[in-house]
Amino acid sequence: MSLRDAILLLHPAIAVIVVFPLIGIIVNRALLVRQRRLQTVEGGKSKIPPVVGQEHVQSGRWLTVSVVGIVLIALAYGIVGNILDKQVWMTAPFQVIFIGLLFAATIVSLYLLYQAKPAKWRGIFATLTGVGLVVLGCQDGVYRKTNEWYISHYYYGQLAALLMIVSLAILPEIYKDKTNRWRKVHITISCIALLLFIGQGITGSLSLLEVPLNWQKPYVYKLYEQKCQIKPCTIEVPSVVPKP
Repeated sequence: MSLRDAILLLHPAIAVIVVFPLIGIIVNRALLVRQRRLQTVEGGKSKIPPVVGQEHVQSGRWLTVSVVGIVLIALAYGIVGNILDKQVWMTAPFQVIFIGLLFAATIVSLYLLYQAKPAKWRGIFATLTGVGLVVLGCQDGVYRKTNEWYISHYYYGQLAALLMIVSLAILPEIYKDKTNRWRKVHITISCIALLLFIGQGITGSLSLLEVPLNWQKPYVYKLYEQKCQIKPCTIEVPSVVPKP
């Protein structure tokens, strides 16, 4: 396996090892926090320790960083691969420099969002991070599957990452607002994101089948050029003759 193939598999590996376990922890802590809040509102004492709220918040912050991180890895694989294959630095060097600066600016904006306290700066850095993801996603080389956007791993992932950024940006407001308006917004965002993550598991498995490894590309593309560009076709399964 080449280095390029290893980088391709880095995205799903991090998702399985880091992101989805974090989602399970967050959902569990969210249910415990809600249960504890309902018990204390009724005037009784809850056996659920108060620390579950802090664990829920910290896990959510780590989830945002992890989701944006693996999205950037996936985008970098497609964009850098396109730059290397088509030697874009020879024909459009300023575009390559712009893309590199955009990656750096997106990472810095996410870090500053993680550290920011005032609402104004949280809004600014959240916007910059989101814009960075969207603009990078529009570059050549990214596998978007726009004609089938409703089962596109790219669109599910981008939307989930943007929702995580918004959720991180409004986090302090949840505890300041006594009307629970921001808490309801957070719950709504989290429920939508959870559905998207479930969709990510399905569409991600599909993308692993659709995106060939580096050594497979010449054979796949050659077959496509020979059979599938002139008329619609289906790739036939080669017959296997059993050994006597």
